[in-house]
Amino acid sequence: MRTPDADLQWRTSSYSGGAQQCVEVAKDSDGGRWLRDTKDRTRPAHYFTAAEWDAFIKGVKDGEFD
Repeated sequence: MRTPDADLQWRTSSYSGGAQQCVEVAKDSDGGRWLRDTKDRTRPAHYFTAAEWDAFIKGVKDGEFD
């Protein structure tokens, strides 16, 4: 099982707005992304390859999840 490096730079979503529904994202050295729950960092982070992350972002921009 893959785990995130300790030196990752985590960013909180700009859309979180303090509504207790925050997520954090960190870019991996291979271009993939890690995603974790801001409220409970003891839970494992989820890893997405660069291709998976790009497809997700494209889907968001295209309104696929609206």
